[in-house]
Amino acid sequence: MASVTPPGLAYEVEHDLANHRFQARVQGHLALLDYQIKRKRMVITHTEVPEPIGGRGIAGELTKVALRYAREHKYKVVPACAYAEAFMQRHQEYDDLLAG
Repeated sequence: MASVTPPGLAYEVEHDLANHRFQARVQGHLALLDYQIKRKRMVITHTEVPEPIGGRGIAGELTKVALRYAREHKYKVVPACAYAEAFMQRHQEYDDLLAG
């Protein structure tokens, strides 16, 4: 697993490339974002943050890291989970990544 932690973040974000997952362990809890790559598209399938560490912006950070990865690899993004879809609607700076 490779660390892909943005500067200034209080926890480490890792990219588990083999399992198509970005994850962060915070106070012993695992937050994650699962994705699949299909024909140059990153399909974000699941985002999960355990309740004890919820409300801290962790899902948003995982999503930003995933979108940065998509941009770097020239993938279009399909937000297939409710959280990713809502995030993309709120953050229009990522509109260029949306699959048509």
